Amino acid sequence: MTDAELLAAHVAGDRHAFGDLVKRHYDQLWRTAVRTSYSREDAADALQEALLKAHRSAGDFRAAASVSTWLHRIVVNACLDRIRRNKARPAVTLDYTETPEPSDPRNVTAERETAALIERALAVLPPDQRAAIVAVDVEGYSVNEAADLLGVPSGTVKSRCARGRLRLAQELEFLRDPRNRT
Repeated sequence: MTDAELLAAHVAGDRHAFGDLVKRHYDQLWRTAVRTSYSREDAADALQEALLKAHRSAGDFRAAASVSTWLHRIVVNACLDRIRRNKARPAVTLDYTETPEPSDPRNVTAERETAALIERALAVLPPDQRAAIVAVDVEGYSVNEAADLLGVPSGTVKSRCARGRLRLAQELEFLRDPRNRT
């Protein structure tokens, strides 16, 4: 079944259709939530809130975009809502778990250090710039697709990306030093 057919089946009362739809897109939605949020806990909470909202509002889906785009937008909006809430009530993360070991024998330590530096630099960005950068530069959406996902004009996405990239370049300038490369 297509995504639209699964969503329609869910609305019609099929108890398993929404679960099948979520299984199909879960990994991508999780990556989006992690990249848009400032912590894994917030990403998990935002994703849960987003999926609950999608489950409840499936009948409102009007097929103006694909189902995956609709789900992505709900996840991004849930992440941005959580960021705004956290500004009002800051919390300290208690996540001490480590990421699973990759099977690739590359320099895992250097890759993790670089990824951590990039995550810290992304965390400096305002939420709207972060969401635009994640959608365009990390997730690979076009500017127009990102505009649809974020519910803003494409010019706004372009300007948010430009400002965000400039800030990221400033935050990560030290990586250009040849002595920092392996």
